Amino acid sequence: MQVSSLNEVKIYSLSCGKSLPEWLSDRKKRALQKKDVDVRRRIELIQDFEMPTVCTTIKVSKDGQYILATVVTFETLSDDYSKIVFLHNDRYIEFHSQSGFYYKTRIPKFGRDFSYHYPSCDLFFVGASSEVYRLNLEQGRYLNPLQTDAAENNVCDINSIHGLFATGTVEGRVECWDPRTRGRVGLLDCALSSVTADSEINSLPTISALKFNGALTMAVGTSTGQVLLYDLRSDKPLLVKDHQYGLPIKSVHFQDSLDLILSADSRIIKMWNKNSGKIFTSLEPEHDINDVCLYPNSGMLLTANETPKMGIYYIPVLGPAPRWCSFLDNLTEELEENPESTVYDDYKFVTKKDLENLGLTHLIGSPFLRAYMHGFFMDIRLYHKVKLMVNPFAYEEYRKDKIRQKIEETRAQRVQLKKLPKVNKELALKLIEEEEEKQKSTWKKKVKSLPNILTDDRFKVMFENPDFQVDEESEEFRLLNPLVSKISEKRKKKLRLLEQQELREQEEEEEPEGKPSDAESSESSDDEKDWVEEVRKQRRLLQQEEKVKRQERLREDQQMVLKPQFYEIKAGEEFRSFKDSATKQKLLNKTLEDRLKLEAKNGTLSVADTTVGSKQLTFTLKRSEQQKKQQEAEKLHRQERKTLRRSAGHLKSRHRRGRPFH
Repeated sequence: MQVSSLNEVKIYSLSCGKSLPEWLSDRKKRALQKKDVDVRRRIELIQDFEMPTVCTTIKVSKDGQYILATVVTFETLSDDYSKIVFLHNDRYIEFHSQSGFYYKTRIPKFGRDFSYHYPSCDLFFVGASSEVYRLNLEQGRYLNPLQTDAAENNVCDINSIHGLFATGTVEGRVECWDPRTRGRVGLLDCALSSVTADSEINSLPTISALKFNGALTMAVGTSTGQVLLYDLRSDKPLLVKDHQYGLPIKSVHFQDSLDLILSADSRIIKMWNKNSGKIFTSLEPEHDINDVCLYPNSGMLLTANETPKMGIYYIPVLGPAPRWCSFLDNLTEELEENPESTVYDDYKFVTKKDLENLGLTHLIGSPFLRAYMHGFFMDIRLYHKVKLMVNPFAYEEYRKDKIRQKIEETRAQRVQLKKLPKVNKELALKLIEEEEEKQKSTWKKKVKSLPNILTDDRFKVMFENPDFQVDEESEEFRLLNPLVSKISEKRKKKLRLLEQQELREQEEEEEPEGKPSDAESSESSDDEKDWVEEVRKQRRLLQQEEKVKRQERLREDQQMVLKPQFYEIKAGEEFRSFKDSATKQKLLNKTLEDRLKLEAKNGTLSVADTTVGSKQLTFTLKRSEQQKKQQEAEKLHRQERKTLRRSAGHLKSRHRRGRPFH
């Protein structure tokens, strides 16, 4: 007996532990139970639940009274075991009644799975063929098969509500058929949807498991370890769940009371929420898994393993124990006395990226790695050994880190100085002061403080990248912040004091005695100045500065002496114009910034800053020679019309009494 817990979900393994031989006497058994804890904790539910050989399929009858296990697959046609159909691995189909063997027939190709359609009494067989064979039990004969587009079919299932028949192919598709019309009504490509950005696929994903739930939900398992949840009204999966082992999905089941999906490959059984995809719990049996069966309306899970011994697991949170072993509910407290936790203390959790750095990606799917959540568990001893081989200087780095931590701990006991970033130091100092004032106010009012920009990762680039440096001489800053000038002067003074402290700390490596006093404490605040007057003042200053800049540019243009330049035309080229040859060639070799400067110098482009912080660009389009000639002709025409136009002043009439004439 073992008790494991993952995600606070307890799982009781009822088939684990030592078993006692049948030939032992009761006295010997009692003596062993007193001495051996494993024997005392063992619970024999179904006489060790062993079989003569390894089985691949396990199911429970509809009435929940019988558990059956076979080599290939089977289906119970009745509520109990009185009518059973077996599919063998030699193409034979056997019908059994309650008394035993009843009838045997054979299908043309090797079968892999089959389903029973109750309304028409048809058995649908799929296997190593593109055809789906139909055997009608009412007429006792084979009917025309369904011809699929696949080379082979692996699994199939029939929806119990509307009777839709679905088969999973080796090409990674699901074909849906209507048994009433014997026609295909849908084709779903699951192989393409199963390939995600994080998954590595070495072969074509085939369909290895298929299960309907309700009228519209279907779960599909692939041979590469993915489980896809579909709504039949859409060809895109609602969820894609990866088992991380790369092994074929053996079985998929639905647990409706908790909205869970149970998916199993040969290594692990995962239970996850079908709405959010969050892992509920997982289970790793001792032996490889062939099939999984969820006992109806209970918390018992049955597994067919690669051993004649079956697995029985009890999960109370999924449901109660079956009626024939209801005493398990009363034994849970006793079984929890010595629980075995699956939170591995001797294991190291690694992601796929960690495995790539260590060169251990080839171990995925091996017993050395246990898939868990978005990564794997591996033995801590193996991890340290490989880490030492990959990085032999890891101990030296570890030693340096420890020394650095000790130094930081000693520095933490000193007087803490405000560490300012390299970019926007004044803005950071302003935010620190605001945070201090906010903490004082919140301490008085006992109100929760809001997060600061300095501690928010979304704004860290603002204090690291020089491109985000605030230009305090720009027009936008001066117009939007007219009252900040005096405050910024005080802050700059404080900033210089803090920088001097940091320099002294770096040079001396010791705490300076004392702390510089705040020079701004004695200064009076100028925040009461009128906002409008300050804005006008700043605007007048900006106009004066712009006037001075224009005068300087005018003087430079007047002092500039133009010299003639000569250009040589290459042989075979026709000279069109100076601008078409030399200017265009220069423009092609220049950057966009240089082109904009040239356009601004030529007068075809003007750049202006607006008060809201944006840029305004005005382009003047160049006119062709034809457009210039047309413009000159229009100008001459207007002048001629102006000279020929006669004055109409003599037509003015005298003022008359009465109504004016219109």
